[in-house]
Amino acid sequence: MHSSPTLPAAAQEVVATLVAARRSGHPAPAAPLRDALSTDDEAYAVQDAVAQALGWFADGGPGYWKSGGASRDSVLSHAALPSAGVRVAGDTLADLSFHTPAVEAEIVLRIKEDVTPERAQRLGHADGPALVDAMAVAIEIADSRWQEGLQAPAALRLADQGSHGALMLGEWLPCRAHDWASQRCEVRFGGTPVIANTGAYSLGDPLWLLPIWLRHATRGGRTVAAGSVVTTGSWVGAIPMPKDADVVVRFPGLGELGLRGGTVHSSRSIDFT
Repeated sequence: MHSSPTLPAAAQEVVATLVAARRSGHPAPAAPLRDALSTDDEAYAVQDAVAQALGWFADGGPGYWKSGGASRDSVLSHAALPSAGVRVAGDTLADLSFHTPAVEAEIVLRIKEDVTPERAQRLGHADGPALVDAMAVAIEIADSRWQEGLQAPAALRLADQGSHGALMLGEWLPCRAHDWASQRCEVRFGGTPVIANTGAYSLGDPLWLLPIWLRHATRGGRTVAAGSVVTTGSWVGAIPMPKDADVVVRFPGLGELGLRGGTVHSSRSIDFT
């Protein structure tokens, strides 16, 4: 990760607390640190410091990111994700532990070429399709290193890699023009439907966020490497995940992804041409 300015003592305490929580597997109380971070920049600096302390990106820049926001008028948030938590079909989550896991149904995008800081500064929203070679259905399992979970203060959730727990990736599909306003999203636990909606994605088109995310990801002089993957925000919010539940997320026309008996399964939609 790029070098960060020296953090205030309160922010350094947040770093130490998050690192200890990740190493021990035991969440920490957020209340004593409620006012420790005064800006998003401090929260991002904490993200970087935690990643450095845990050696997540010692062999190069991050290859997986999350990004998203409540609307196009809101400030988007971002986080680099450790590759150890990424899963594909046939993998299990047995080596991961969760505190208060929640399911987020997402579309992920894969960047097809290196993006330098200089190029990122020039990008507009219309440039998104030229940057992406593939997309896939994904499930982010949101989780927290704070005892308060997703009710912890926003700045502390952002500092905690945006409350990231794990990322499951479905089958890659060619990225092409798509009618996102008509796209349906369905979530089931076992055989029980939990939620279904159409066109509910907050930013309208997942590719819209690419210039904003890439300007963040290239800050400090980093280049985002070809093959990097970014999530784009949940279509269903964060749905609490029952213990040992089978999970299915389906985007008709794009694919299906889930957990069955603790193992990740995915299928590419037969009607996607």
